[in-house]
Amino acid sequence: MHEPGPDTAGERSLRLVCFAHAGAGTSAFRRWDTLLAGTARPEARPLPGREARRREPRVTTRQALLADLHDLFSPQPADPYVLYGHSLGGLIAYTLTRALHAAGLPLPALLAVGACPPPGDAGELISAAEAPDHELLRVLEKFEAVPKDTVPGDVWHRLVLPVLRDDLRLAADLHAAALAPATGGPVPLPLLAVGGSTDALAPTETMRGWRAFTDGRFVHRTLPGGHFFLRDDDLPRLLGRACRIVGRSVRP
Repeated sequence: MHEPGPDTAGERSLRLVCFAHAGAGTSAFRRWDTLLAGTARPEARPLPGREARRREPRVTTRQALLADLHDLFSPQPADPYVLYGHSLGGLIAYTLTRALHAAGLPLPALLAVGACPPPGDAGELISAAEAPDHELLRVLEKFEAVPKDTVPGDVWHRLVLPVLRDDLRLAADLHAAALAPATGGPVPLPLLAVGGSTDALAPTETMRGWRAFTDGRFVHRTLPGGHFFLRDDDLPRLLGRACRIVGRSVRP
């Protein structure tokens, strides 16, 4: 993604590091450069096994994930930044924040999670990670995660379904680690939880459960739409406002 110039106040906008939902890559945030211009600098992070990294082995464990994100573990204070993760990406953002804290390294100024049930509320989708294809597809269809025009054996089933399954395996491992005393627990920074008004996977009351995972300020917001509300304009605009507010508080 390109890097927009300074905002209207003459200050450099914050970096917004983004992680997508299961099966997705950087294309999930393709319009955010334009929507966030002047308020935040989006940096979408692709996991192995998709898009430009499609030939790399996919990660299915917390250990492998953190090894892949090694460049974010810097002992030197970086410019202030915000983490946002959508669905599986929310668990990734939380896991990264917990690992940075455990290592005594600089933390993001804000952790934002969207459409992501908190640890301890894994739900039907994650439990289907090891189910036969027909059962996994039934659960994915329930949450509108299967394109309506797909048929068995087509490109989606051959290329996307295996990625989704491995991403659910990763989600299951991250959920388990988030509930373990050594690797889970609250983070010492503000946490923003965003849900979709018609999201069956992470409804409003479920998203409020993230309150238990921060020792800092907790803010909950609900936006119009279902599980994939990140495709609309409301979410990046909300995050842009959050980045500007947080940016004022962390700059001298």
